[in-house]
Amino acid sequence: MSGLVIIIDYGLGNVASVKNAVATLSHNVKISASREDIEKSSHIILPGVGSFGDGIKNLIESGVREVLEHQIKMLKKPFLGICLGMQLLAEAGEEDGRHKGLGLIKGTVRKFNVNNNELRLPHIGWNDVSTNANSRLLRGVSNPIFYFVHSYHLVPENSNVVSGWAEYGERFAAVVESGNIFGTQFHPEKSQQAGLAVLHNFLSIK
Repeated sequence: MSGLVIIIDYGLGNVASVKNAVATLSHNVKISASREDIEKSSHIILPGVGSFGDGIKNLIESGVREVLEHQIKMLKKPFLGICLGMQLLAEAGEEDGRHKGLGLIKGTVRKFNVNNNELRLPHIGWNDVSTNANSRLLRGVSNPIFYFVHSYHLVPENSNVVSGWAEYGERFAAVVESGNIFGTQFHPEKSQQAGLAVLHNFLSIK
């Protein structure tokens, strides 16, 4: 058993399924939004399904944003954003107006440019992810096919932070990595063995 993994509960997202996936990997895991628990953690996961504006609003009003910034920026704890959680890493999001994000990754969250009759939003289903050889999250994942549910995606200012790309009418960032900060646009907790391998890789980072 390793350190405490905290899954941030801010009113958006299926936190229980993420907890179950982490528990499958024999890690001590807790769903919480308390400062005390977050400060005790060894790893922090921010899942999420919903709108960018609601997500950042809930993080601010709950006081979690302030705690996260200290834990991530100052203490350099490993941090993983999943789906909306990855999008919230950005400087801004354009869903339902323009909203400021956590600003941990330089870039903006934008809607897919779907302009044909074959593609629909949200993008739902399984997609291949092309991996960067240096990716810490995707290391050793032999069959990188993951489950996505989203209409918006993070467009980073610097593509060097992208360690995995996918396609849905256009190429988009499926995985970002910058120091102790990680994000997956897909849901590892819904992506079977490949998803568990990604979570295992994240939880192995010290």
